[in-house]
Amino acid sequence: MIPTIHASQKDQFSALNWDTGAGRSYLIPAGEVLAYLFLLNQYDRHFSQPTAIYRTNGDTIYQHLTDSKWVLDNDQFSVNQFLHPYGGSVYYGLARSAGLTFWESFLYSSTGSFLWEIGGEKTAPSINDMIATPIGGSFLGEPLFRMASLLLETDEGRPGFWRELGAAVLSPPTGFNRLVFGHRFDAVFPSRHPATFLRLQVGGIVSSSSHNVPSGLREHGAIGDITFTYGLPGKPGYRYDRPFDYFDVHVTAVTTNTLESLNTRGLLKGTAFTLGDATRGAWGLFGTYDYISPQIFRTSSVALSLGAVWQSWLSQSIALQGIALTGMGYGAAGNIQRREERDYHYGVTGQGLLALRLIFGDRAMIDFTGREYYVSGLVSPEPQGQENMLRGEGSFTFRIIGPHGVALRYAVSHRDAHYPNLAVRDQTIDTISLMYVFLGNTGFGAVEWQ
Repeated sequence: MIPTIHASQKDQFSALNWDTGAGRSYLIPAGEVLAYLFLLNQYDRHFSQPTAIYRTNGDTIYQHLTDSKWVLDNDQFSVNQFLHPYGGSVYYGLARSAGLTFWESFLYSSTGSFLWEIGGEKTAPSINDMIATPIGGSFLGEPLFRMASLLLETDEGRPGFWRELGAAVLSPPTGFNRLVFGHRFDAVFPSRHPATFLRLQVGGIVSSSSHNVPSGLREHGAIGDITFTYGLPGKPGYRYDRPFDYFDVHVTAVTTNTLESLNTRGLLKGTAFTLGDATRGAWGLFGTYDYISPQIFRTSSVALSLGAVWQSWLSQSIALQGIALTGMGYGAAGNIQRREERDYHYGVTGQGLLALRLIFGDRAMIDFTGREYYVSGLVSPEPQGQENMLRGEGSFTFRIIGPHGVALRYAVSHRDAHYPNLAVRDQTIDTISLMYVFLGNTGFGAVEWQ
């Protein structure tokens, strides 16, 4: 039974104040992370296969601390590149929702990852997990926490049941701490009222084509897509003085391959800028987490990038929003046919991003996002191997009435792989989808300041 804090116990604790830091707790999330690790290990001992991997004890922990060599492990791509970052977001969210800062919560995520590598499994501690879990977990966990907090933020007093439920779905650690500790952590993180953009899309893949891919490609299916941007530049008085005061989250799910992509990017440290009367923006250091898996190959990375996000008014009714990033991180890519369990390649990863939205008043929008990832042979078990991945997405959206519209979406993914023991792999897959669109209350998201 969950021990809820009752009204008679409220005076024992100082309620959380996000502005001053009063009421935050370092001990509560530390205990929660340890409890989560213990329960996860117990679950894996009884239900995961093979269970023997998780039957750790004092001897295995001591061995990992003293004798074990850290390795790049052979877990499945989705485990290492999605489940581990999501697990890191749980460690992170437990600390963040207890009132800790971004960087303090990152330390909790790092500690939770290290404790799992040492005491959660018998296999050798993993270098790649210590990158993907805390860094990817923080770059994913902060947007989830911010979106949950924004949903809870209301001028009508305490948020109602549906807002609480929605916030718990977005950020389970936030929902857990609010439920268990009630008054202690029920203060909502102040968003400072950012300019936002929300687009929900659902539809079907009407056409697919591919080049140099194995047979069995599923060419049709349903598709869902969510884009949420927080802190768009140009709103008077809005500041970028906290990590992720600007961020963007994009998720695409398809019936042909379940999770096709999950991308987050956020401004870690930056400042706003102005160019004339028509352009507002912010530039600085960004953190990114990407997971892309279009049926036949996949790529994922965590990275730091330099770049800028901006909006320019081209006329009284036409606005151009954009972001350009270039940076370096650590990633994985491929679908290499080999006998080993792991069928992908790790390495230091250079990457770039360019995204543009051309907004025509409240009636239509054209948007494009292009990404490139070069997974090198540095810090890799295949030093002679390399992967180059390109991903492009574009759509034309037309608003019909109110928040409802339609969109035609095109996506293309290309892989160019080189390994000494394999022929060059040059693969491409593209799709065309017809989508129903639901827009948030800010429409296409153009920010007015003129």
